[in-house]
Amino acid sequence: AHRPLIVYGARQVGKTYSLLSFAQANYKQYAYFNFEENRQLSKIFEPDLNPQRIINELSIIAGQKILAEETLILFDEIQACERALTALKYFSESAPQFAIIAAGSLLGVAINRQSASFPVGQVETLTMYPMDFEEFLWARGQKELADGIRQQFTNFKSFPLHELALTLYREYLFVGGMPRPVLEYLQNKGNDFVI
Repeated sequence: AHRPLIVYGARQVGKTYSLLSFAQANYKQYAYFNFEENRQLSKIFEPDLNPQRIINELSIIAGQKILAEETLILFDEIQACERALTALKYFSESAPQFAIIAAGSLLGVAINRQSASFPVGQVETLTMYPMDFEEFLWARGQKELADGIRQQFTNFKSFPLHELALTLYREYLFVGGMPRPVLEYLQNKGNDFVI
């Protein structure tokens, strides 16, 4: 039995990429639905919130049979459909055999919860943030430096490579922690970055 998972986070922090990667690695198949790209999806949730009817209609849209325990259902940009957010409660109660992960931006979920109830206690939640400096170092191929910084910080000792770490920290501040800009930076300039 599964409780639906809602992954919150700012736009462009990598929610969709992470969910699709997880689905490909852990499920026989997945069905992906984006409520902002396909406004017709919202109509499925209008008549009622019966999970079996919804699954049947989602199967038609996906062009594949959604199977309990085998298909991961991914709802992206769920904040665009308040009724879909509410439906998660009914999936948790009446159809826990279906694995569902929903993703939505924090701002959108907060703003759009006006006429539908949020499934409090019926879903798991997770917040995804932009990359921090340590993750930036990992992406930069500097895992050993990240480990060294952590070790020196834990031991309250000065770090002989402080200047190198500070240079890379300035680079992190310049590029930021959003995954796509970091990737593009590293592909285009970061690999040629001279320290």
